[in-house]
Amino acid sequence: MNGRRIVNLLKATRGIFLAVAGTLGVVVGTFPALAEINVNITEGFVEPLPVAVADFHGGQPEEQLLGHDMAAVISANLERTGLFKPIDDKAFIQDRDSLRVGVRFGDWRLINAQALITGKVQVQGDGKVKVEFRLWDVYAENMMTGFSYTSTRTNWRRISHRISDAIYKRLTGESGYFDTRIVYVSETGPQNRRQRRLAIMDQDGFNHKFLTNGRFDVFTPRFSPTSQEITYLSFEGNVPKVKLLDLQTGREETLGNFKGMSFAPRFSPDGNSVVMSLADRGNTEIYSMDLRTRKFNRLTNDPAIDTSPSYSPDGSKVVFNSDRGGSQQLYVMDITGGNVKRISFNKGRYATPVWSPRGDLIAFTRLSGRKFYIGVMKPDGSGERMLAEGYHVEGPTWSPNGRVLSYYKQGKSDSRGKVKSNVYTVDLSGYNERQVVTPLDGVDPAWSPLLQ
Repeated sequence: MNGRRIVNLLKATRGIFLAVAGTLGVVVGTFPALAEINVNITEGFVEPLPVAVADFHGGQPEEQLLGHDMAAVISANLERTGLFKPIDDKAFIQDRDSLRVGVRFGDWRLINAQALITGKVQVQGDGKVKVEFRLWDVYAENMMTGFSYTSTRTNWRRISHRISDAIYKRLTGESGYFDTRIVYVSETGPQNRRQRRLAIMDQDGFNHKFLTNGRFDVFTPRFSPTSQEITYLSFEGNVPKVKLLDLQTGREETLGNFKGMSFAPRFSPDGNSVVMSLADRGNTEIYSMDLRTRKFNRLTNDPAIDTSPSYSPDGSKVVFNSDRGGSQQLYVMDITGGNVKRISFNKGRYATPVWSPRGDLIAFTRLSGRKFYIGVMKPDGSGERMLAEGYHVEGPTWSPNGRVLSYYKQGKSDSRGKVKSNVYTVDLSGYNERQVVTPLDGVDPAWSPLLQ
């Protein structure tokens, strides 16, 4: 189901809304009849769903300011998906204060809002913040879902992302991806002396911070699918070392010194092993390594260059690129290394394949006709589509729900020889490319799983 957004107003149903576990302190309950506004994503493009995100109300000025900021984050999250069109609050007829008493649905229908988000913010005596939100079907005049979160005040952006995830899931039927982070390589300096630092940010570009100091060059960070850990390549004294960094504790360890490695390894779906390519005496092969025992298992045995492996989400297969057929193409094999099949057959060279978390697609970089593309195809090679193109686009990484890709785009050098690189996202329709703003140049993004 890719691309076309069709909004169906369905008859009212009954149900309870589901608990969401997590460290933010979620309170859930049972509610009466709820009308379903379903956003179904298929081929093509139609107008996004008009939604109204009202400022969350509060009794004190601090609470009102926080309620305004949270509504702004939720509105921005929904707008960036391309599935929703937040209505300008200048068009609102009912104000925030009167929403405390109840929703005047007729006022929201007049401005064509099909869904409405309201909320309340309360700063408690212990300094923590309690946030309640409600999602309303304006035409059926029913509440669709609602939650109550309690957390520290500094967590207000995370609460906003969690609310956005709940709204997205209720309206689309798919898991959200807003409470996530993107790690990438930040670059600065002249082209022949680039300083490369590891950096991390929320998926919307906020809460940015550097993880390394730039003393050593770093490359190709990869997230664990089961925890907030990343692997990356660090060149210390021109020796490539694979580092494993725990983002929660800050603990770092060296997985090994691999002279023949050019990309950091990728994790298995259970997080217990990694797969990588290593060059030995001029021959590059693919290996897996058990992170508990540090034992290696060789998966390929071919005189060609086999590299850029990525696990399928069930851990049974690996996709990689190889020039064993005379040009750089994509191949799929069993986790044991057997049953190797080529899946790319169009013109050009293919690289950096990454399996979707849903298992239905493989993303890749393609070079054809002096232009780079970010594309997707099914695991059997069928249904190939290009989603983004440019002078140099590369390094796709999936959102945890498999609906959006991030990658980096590099422009041509200017008159001073400077080349600008930026991180972007695009959904599977290919219609909604967005830049994720970073303080400096950004390359090699990797998307985290949902935070816990």
